[in-house]
Amino acid sequence: MAQRTLPCTACHGKQGRAGPDGYYPRIAGKPAGYLYNQLLNFRDGRRHYGLMTRLLDPLSDAYLLEIAQHFAALELPYAAPVTSPLAEPTLQRGQALALQGDATKNLPACVRCHGQSLTGVAPNTPGLLGLPRDYLNAQLGAWKTGQRRAHAPDCMAKLARQLDETDLNAVTGWLAAQPVPADSRPVAALPRPPGISCGSAMLPAGRQQP
Repeated sequence: MAQRTLPCTACHGKQGRAGPDGYYPRIAGKPAGYLYNQLLNFRDGRRHYGLMTRLLDPLSDAYLLEIAQHFAALELPYAAPVTSPLAEPTLQRGQALALQGDATKNLPACVRCHGQSLTGVAPNTPGLLGLPRDYLNAQLGAWKTGQRRAHAPDCMAKLARQLDETDLNAVTGWLAAQPVPADSRPVAALPRPPGISCGSAMLPAGRQQP
């Protein structure tokens, strides 16, 4: 499978560790269900990037799941984060949003769905650490404008539309500046249900996520 996924690593970096430009994210170690959903989203038009769509268009659901499981199984170290150029008050606001949310704006904390360490939750929720600020900004912006969509109910689209530009900049700046913990694996489950409903793709018949 490593040989068959060379077209993936041409953009996403060696072993899927991330591309050098800040827009091709790390895919190694992401939850298999999340990767599978995103491959489907690109192939089926809920996410828009021509190269990904052309690459995935002829592939079956079962084969996309094999690709997702391959990258999910890779446990590789992360690079150190880049120092943030944002002012300290902005980073503090970003930290508060990520860890506590803002009830006055009906914004839940990132940790409610992405785990207390923000490394993701198996099988479908990705980690938010170890991602460049440019990538985080681009994806939240795409959700705000409808360029990125997920299976209904699309919880991230709703949340992104509630973020104003200042808060979006603050939370992505803080997330991108955080080191990834030594154990970067997604947790098996949240300690309690997040109370937020998010859509997900069905697995191919007879297949199970690890």
